[in-house]
Amino acid sequence: MKEISKEKMITLDKWIYDIIEKVIFIRGDEMRKLNSNHLKLIAIIAMTIDHIADLIYPGMPNNIISNILHIIGRLTAPIMFFFICEGFYYTKNLKKYILRLFIFAIISHFAYCFAFGINYIPFSSGNIFNQTSIMWSLAWSVVALYIVNGKNNLKEWQKWILVILINVITFSADWSSIAVMAILSMYSNRGNLKKQIIGMNFWIMLYAVISYLFVSKTYGLITLAVVLVYPLLKLYNGEKGKLNWMKWLFYLYYPLHLVIIGILRLAIYGNIPLLFN
Repeated sequence: MKEISKEKMITLDKWIYDIIEKVIFIRGDEMRKLNSNHLKLIAIIAMTIDHIADLIYPGMPNNIISNILHIIGRLTAPIMFFFICEGFYYTKNLKKYILRLFIFAIISHFAYCFAFGINYIPFSSGNIFNQTSIMWSLAWSVVALYIVNGKNNLKEWQKWILVILINVITFSADWSSIAVMAILSMYSNRGNLKKQIIGMNFWIMLYAVISYLFVSKTYGLITLAVVLVYPLLKLYNGEKGKLNWMKWLFYLYYPLHLVIIGILRLAIYGNIPLLFN
């Protein structure tokens, strides 16, 4: 067999590298990694696809198209978790950050319930799951981060009691109290993405098992697809991006797109819930 020359090997390597450059957004000698704006935009797109799937396929049936759309949607939550950690680390005013998240969570509660046909008063239907949006869990997650990692005079046992209380408060939200624990785990491993993903996946797997047993088998299995976020977060370069207004886009887009989903739900199906019951 004819031996390949060193020059040809270098050319082949460069050709392969050029292909990889295009796949993972590299230009020239510099890797064009994703900034926070890119990742948040990906989260918005994935979330929209996920919720459109809820509208087209109510109750999350075991349908291949529905499953694919929801698998794409699993990218959203871990990106949210990741940036809650980043937000807590970088915020210059923690009180304002927490207040903003809680105001957002309250507004989102009504939009979320309207979108999916859930009673605005939690537990009034007899269901204990998905009674409000993930924003409720995210807001309390920042409080939990302060309790565990912030500068306070709390003793260790007091921190544990407060974290347990926050888990109870957030249990009925979308992604439940698992969101809180996943975020605490991710923050404790900040700076080591691999450990962050492993820690997050531990809690997500627990959530998947609970969902499989008590909510929906399909939802439980699809939840495991959050691991697909790893390659995207691997490309994060730690930068905000040039568009400062992008941080407000999600705050506006989240409740607005849920209201649109709710209007379409009423127009197509009438006043019936879209989520599993």
